[in-house]
Amino acid sequence: MQKFYIKTKVCSGNDAMDVLGTFSGNAVIFTDAFMVKSGAADRIAKFLSGCKSVKIFGEIKPDPPIELIADGMAFLLEADADVVVALGGGSSIDAAKATILMAKRSGAKDNISLVAIPTTSGTGSEVTSFAVITDRQKGVKYPLVDDDLLPDYAIMDPSLVVSAPPRITADTGFDVITHALEAYISTNANDYSDALAEKALELAFAYLPKAYTDGQDIEAREKMHTASCLAGMAFNAVSLGINHGIAHQLGARFHIPHGRANAMLLPHVVRYNADLCANFGAKTETKASLRIAHVARRIGLSGDDTNALVLALVRHLNYMLKMTETPMTLKDAGVTKEAYEEVKPLMIEAALKDACTATNPRPVTAEDVDAILSNLARW
Repeated sequence: MQKFYIKTKVCSGNDAMDVLGTFSGNAVIFTDAFMVKSGAADRIAKFLSGCKSVKIFGEIKPDPPIELIADGMAFLLEADADVVVALGGGSSIDAAKATILMAKRSGAKDNISLVAIPTTSGTGSEVTSFAVITDRQKGVKYPLVDDDLLPDYAIMDPSLVVSAPPRITADTGFDVITHALEAYISTNANDYSDALAEKALELAFAYLPKAYTDGQDIEAREKMHTASCLAGMAFNAVSLGINHGIAHQLGARFHIPHGRANAMLLPHVVRYNADLCANFGAKTETKASLRIAHVARRIGLSGDDTNALVLALVRHLNYMLKMTETPMTLKDAGVTKEAYEEVKPLMIEAALKDACTATNPRPVTAEDVDAILSNLARW
């Protein structure tokens, strides 16, 4: 039996922030130091006019570690929070989600409302039951999956994204494309997730170059924000694939930003999932290759057959990587050969165990992961 539902209420438009005024009790804003310093956190706090108190936890860092979640929980309990507002990128939203889950599971605090306000267009965390936390001592990222992680509200305000620099715009934009494409070819894909993923891909391929070139293009920012949310809904329903399974390891071991790791891997994973030979010829037409070809057509690429369409998409992805000056090898991303070789077996093992890998359309072996990584391991 397949199930599809969307718990999160998505608010967009010029007055979307007004929903914050409907909350009462005590509020906590989870965010990072930049949002505090820039005054964004204080501006959001003013919208919480119905709350008795509003406190700001501004300690969020990229790839939130387990220790940070513990600190966040202590802050949340001391504030006796009834509502948590997660303001920022995926790290802020994931940290808030993990903290609330910990509070509920421990019995320390229940009935906490979560409002997610993303300031990047990429993770889709504002509408997913996923969160990722990091054990820095072990160099491992742990994906959490639980319906209690789903935010109650998502406020999609593109004006919060216009200040994102081109590098962040590219990294998060490729995250959108990877989310949507992996959801579209997931073994769990269905008509509902397909509709979301297809629209997300259409928007992201059209508007990511525009948002990257001109961050003040509010239409491009709005469309990328929408694409991110749609892709999040899609993969929340049907999960992802080996691209994310490996990207989690690159982030945990080498601190490569998540969207950037996804971007570096994506052309190679597309080729793998389409089952292309080394001579660029297709062994057979598979369900995944047909779906990838459909994506290529949907975004305006052309080809005489399935194989040609898959290769057209791979070429287009490589073009976008170059256009956005995204690293295409581990060396370009600052990783040394010695550091890579030292942890490669551990990364391969962890990628195979990653929850995202289970729904990859093509079964994955250790040798397959090694082969995919070898495309990046050029010094």
